[in-house]
Amino acid sequence: MNPVPLFLIIVTLPLLLGGCGEKEPVGKVQPAEGAPVKPNLKYEIKDGTVTITGCDKKASGELTIPMTIEGKTVTRIGGFAFARCRSLTSFTIPDSVTTIENSAFADCTSLTSITIPDGVTSIGWSAFRYCSRLTSITIPDSVDYIGYGAFTHCTSLSIITIPDGVTRIMSGNFENCSSLTSITIPDSVTIIMDLAFEKCTSLTNITIPDSVTTIEDFAFAGCISLTNITIPDSVTNIGTGAFNNCSSLTSITIPDSVTSNGSWAFADCTSLTSVTFLGDAPKVGLEIFEKSSPTIYRDPEAKGWGDTFAGRPVKLISEKPNNP
Repeated sequence: MNPVPLFLIIVTLPLLLGGCGEKEPVGKVQPAEGAPVKPNLKYEIKDGTVTITGCDKKASGELTIPMTIEGKTVTRIGGFAFARCRSLTSFTIPDSVTTIENSAFADCTSLTSITIPDGVTSIGWSAFRYCSRLTSITIPDSVDYIGYGAFTHCTSLSIITIPDGVTRIMSGNFENCSSLTSITIPDSVTIIMDLAFEKCTSLTNITIPDSVTTIEDFAFAGCISLTNITIPDSVTNIGTGAFNNCSSLTSITIPDSVTSNGSWAFADCTSLTSVTFLGDAPKVGLEIFEKSSPTIYRDPEAKGWGDTFAGRPVKLISEKPNNP
């Protein structure tokens, strides 16, 4: 008798071991996002509370998130829970929610309105990123943290008030919010971080509170409609490119508290005609006034000044046109 070829033994061995009948069903592992609930929400229960973790991406119109599921309170909107739900136009978030996690509503391109309840304390990074039709949003006073890029590329957002509990305007928080015309920064803020308001091209003026000590790199770069800004006495550092390409800015006063200005801080400010320094000559980086042509005006008692500063002519404040 000819021997059975080895490859046939290997192929048929599982059949010999398993038999020809139906296999005993294997229990399925529950997905990490939890079970669905109408209207096709996904959730998970942990430590007695509910986190919303997902949604049917085809859902459209208005969506109301329930306050309780399975008798448990909904307290969190999880990371990416509604990201790319591009047909939803509005959300109702229950008062029980305290946390909106990272990218929770990112890329909801049809979202026009949303109310954040008073109990929310934290809004994660990129939470509303690319919500391009969102025109306004009210952030309650309970919020004390807004993560990186939370509202970046919300190109229809026209007005926003930052609550009193927030201490930092994070990187890219309002980057490319090109319809933003007004923003209120509370006295609690101490740092305006890099790219915070970059390319907010409709922002015409802004008041920085006395609590702010640092304006970081490119914080207001590309704010081409900005005509007026007041830098308070509390600021000690103006970062690289902080006001780069603020092409409508005509004048600015730098308080005596400022000790350093980063490279290209006022570069491409093509309408800038005067910069008034109230203190001693600060440290400056490269090409601080590149493609800008201001006259520098200084206090007569200040130290460290020469006939020029960063390549621009220096005069006394008394020589400033229209000086009282």
